[in-house]
Amino acid sequence: MRLSSVQIFQQGIASIMSQQAKLDHTQQQLASGKKVLSPADDPVAAVQVLNITEDLKAIDQYQRNSNMAEAQLALEDATLDRVGNVLQRVRELVVQANNASQGPDTRRGIAAEIAARMDELQSLANTTDANGEYIFAGFQARTEPFAKQGGSVIYMGDDGQRYLQVGSSSQVAVRDSGADVFERVPSGNGVFAVAAGAGNSGTAVAGQTSSDGAFVRDNYSISFSQASPGDPVTYQVVDSSAGVVASGNYEAGEVIAFAGASVRFDGVPADGDSFSVTPSVNKGVFSMIEGIVNDLNGFGGAPADVAQLNTSMGQALNDLDQALENVLQVRAEVGVRQQQVETQLNINESFNLQLEESLSGIQDLDYAEAISRFNLELTALQAAQQAYAKMQGMSLFNYIQ
Repeated sequence: MRLSSVQIFQQGIASIMSQQAKLDHTQQQLASGKKVLSPADDPVAAVQVLNITEDLKAIDQYQRNSNMAEAQLALEDATLDRVGNVLQRVRELVVQANNASQGPDTRRGIAAEIAARMDELQSLANTTDANGEYIFAGFQARTEPFAKQGGSVIYMGDDGQRYLQVGSSSQVAVRDSGADVFERVPSGNGVFAVAAGAGNSGTAVAGQTSSDGAFVRDNYSISFSQASPGDPVTYQVVDSSAGVVASGNYEAGEVIAFAGASVRFDGVPADGDSFSVTPSVNKGVFSMIEGIVNDLNGFGGAPADVAQLNTSMGQALNDLDQALENVLQVRAEVGVRQQQVETQLNINESFNLQLEESLSGIQDLDYAEAISRFNLELTALQAAQQAYAKMQGMSLFNYIQ
């Protein structure tokens, strides 16, 4: 085969350029510490690197969400702890007001402190996070959830519950709506509630209540009668259809049982006095406390007034116990979510470490091998350059004399 001088020169230059390209590629690998610089280097490895990188970005977002969830749940837990403390103080004040030594004036003083505690409770219910969002407003996070209207505290939020994605298949609720925390508290003992008739004139007081699990939900009325002074006092319990479900002679300290419910009565009822027994319904904490304040300010010192107040305060204690139980239940759920977030954080960290190890195995450069290859390619380039330099001096005219 005939080779011209031009072909020889072109082949020499091409060899030099090829060796320079290899050397440059190895230099870039050494500078970046990565063996896959472009998909052309290793298409399969490039796809694996892209997939793992996307997974690492997703985990990084999950970790940020988890940290945010931890902060949100910690804020809610601390707020609920303070809510529980306020409710416990209100309960202590109700017990104090229900003492026989208290008169109208001292009860009004206690009512003033309870009203102040209600304002404190409203402030806690309107707690905001670092972003200025109300944590108990549901999805209406920019709207103050509890506002006073006509002297009453009204819930302005909704039932929404915000979630954060903390794992590929794991979400966690980071807030609870104000409706669940403050508005859905079972009244009475959680099964039924007792109230004294507005026209009662005796000293009978409804005290401890209980149910045996077989309570028949209905509206009941317990009425007392006495034919004439000296006759025994009798009672009769009727349901909403006026059917008699229990009756008998009354004695102070007696427990009247009917339809799965039991109510202890003390004091002496007057002829015609009555008490209602109704199934428990959801009440708002603020309406409960507002009712307590109104009762303490409204009843006088007459024996009949004191008896009605005692019944009202006894039921208020049941209501407050239900409110405290509800707050504890919500706090327990928050604690479960905090554990879930902590567990997911550990899972994400472990998975992140595995992915980084896999990514390192795919794209990280073996420096020892790369340096050896660099020296070999450098030697090859120098040889190609020397060979080209010698070929430049080869010409037939050098040998013609």
